[in-house]
Amino acid sequence: MADIDLTQAEADSLIAMEKHRINDDQFSFPVPGGRLAIPLQSPDRRELFTMDVTRSGIKLTKATFQNRGRKVVVLLRLDIDGALHRNPDGVEVPCPHLHIYREGYADKWAVPAPPELVATDGSLYSTVGMFMKRCNVTQMPIIQQGLF
Repeated sequence: MADIDLTQAEADSLIAMEKHRINDDQFSFPVPGGRLAIPLQSPDRRELFTMDVTRSGIKLTKATFQNRGRKVVVLLRLDIDGALHRNPDGVEVPCPHLHIYREGYADKWAVPAPPELVATDGSLYSTVGMFMKRCNVTQMPIIQQGLF
């Protein structure tokens, strides 16, 4: 994705901003190997966001959830059951980990995922709901849980 530089204050404001579903459309939680992009908006409709859900087709427990603002800026990204991440300073962070926008580095920094972001039963469907709460989605999109 293209890099658009935000100040840290702008990024923090976008992360903290309430996000609402745009309409009452229903989405299906992606099957293994599938992707989903859910449009969201600020309460005043001035800012648009996207919640991305991507699942691995090979490793069923691997997924990435990310919240984008300004179309291409990754504000928060949660990686589940993937490879470890090496931060720009060389520190390695195992999965699950949370990428948080950092001025000058975009989403290249990660921290261990807080326990409240990952379902203890390993449910990716539950985890995406927990992640959306962390992203301050206060009017949740309607996502139907699939069989897998």
